[in-house]
Amino acid sequence: MQRNQRYIIKNYIKSSLWLMPFFALLAFWVISRVIYRLDDWLLLTGRLSETTAFLGATAVGARSSLETIITANLSLLVFTFGSLLVAIQVAGGQYTPRIIATTLLRDNAIRFTVSYFIFTLLFALRVLGKMGGETVHQLNLFITGVLGLWSIVVFLYLIDYAARFLRPVSIVQRVGEFGIAVIESVYKESIDHPRPSALSKKPESPARTVVNAGASGIVLAVDQAVLAARAKKSGGMIEFVPQIGDFVAVDEPLFFLYGGAGAIEDHVLRRAVAFGTERSMDQDPTFAFRILVDIAIKALSPAINDPTTAVLAIDQLHRLLRRVGLRHVRGEEICDVDGEPRLIFRTPNWEDFVHLTCIEIRHCGAGSVQIMRRMRSMLENLIQTLPPKRHAELRQQLKLLYRSIEAHYTFFEDIAIASIPDSQGLGGSLGVQAAIYDNH
Repeated sequence: MQRNQRYIIKNYIKSSLWLMPFFALLAFWVISRVIYRLDDWLLLTGRLSETTAFLGATAVGARSSLETIITANLSLLVFTFGSLLVAIQVAGGQYTPRIIATTLLRDNAIRFTVSYFIFTLLFALRVLGKMGGETVHQLNLFITGVLGLWSIVVFLYLIDYAARFLRPVSIVQRVGEFGIAVIESVYKESIDHPRPSALSKKPESPARTVVNAGASGIVLAVDQAVLAARAKKSGGMIEFVPQIGDFVAVDEPLFFLYGGAGAIEDHVLRRAVAFGTERSMDQDPTFAFRILVDIAIKALSPAINDPTTAVLAIDQLHRLLRRVGLRHVRGEEICDVDGEPRLIFRTPNWEDFVHLTCIEIRHCGAGSVQIMRRMRSMLENLIQTLPPKRHAELRQQLKLLYRSIEAHYTFFEDIAIASIPDSQGLGGSLGVQAAIYDNH
């Protein structure tokens, strides 16, 4: 199976709600038969009356109980799906549509509750269908009753979980956790470890160019190991032209091949790249930033006007930006064991991350004292905690922040208040001592 096909299938499995309920069907098919065999064995050995005599269920009572459990689980199932659709609409409108596939549909708690309701519903239907005349399968009835009682517990848990999960702080916290995992997987080297900063000299012009011959789409993932191995085997170098997250149309350049790599077949290279219709976090270190920035600027829009949610998003951006600042983020060359460059694979640099974090939020939040104070606290804290090589762009953003404050506020007192660094935005103590820099 090709790399792009494997990746698409894997990504689909992660974000599909129906797969776990499907496995619940398989589990029902196996478990129900095992329990019926056990029920028959207990009946034949005479132990059934001893183990389930406390039930004392009659045929009429058993049917009534089973019908109640069936009706309850069907209602819970419908309510859960209805609530999920409403949650998706609210989350997409209140935060950003990009959290639907990356967060909501990948949540295992929601999948498990739906699967449990389906399993209990099918099990109760089977027990009811197996009843004939006055025959009551006491063990199966007991298990169905336990499953029915637990359905209520699971449903109450789901309500509590959803109420907590859909809070802004929970959403941004989860996106932040995903973002840190991607940053650590893409940028593996700490900034404390020295590395060559200059690229090895490559030929001025490629021997051959490979274009995108499939459907247009967004680059989701690239199998770097396969490409580097192919380049080493051919004795050449491969340059991957776009970055992860870029949209590549048909006939746009996909690879530049240098030296012996020009002999590599096109289909071998193309199948190392996975395309899709929407960005994902798997290999895209800036996508978590993009989601958090979208949440922040939507919260700052006049229609929503919720700067506190924007501050929560900045908290996570602050966390992610510090993690990026402590790693080497310009690792374009992938070398073989002999130190020879085999693959050029571009990733965003430090300035890209800083611009993505600051520019849009600064423009949209210039009228919010809360946002200005929180952004200054973030920038000054990063200047104090990150190595000096990261300071230049942070100081530039501080200057732009102060100029935005001066341009937006008329009164000197408002300018002074908006210029105070505050880790809570407004109302908290000073997050860090102001860094010394020239405001003008």
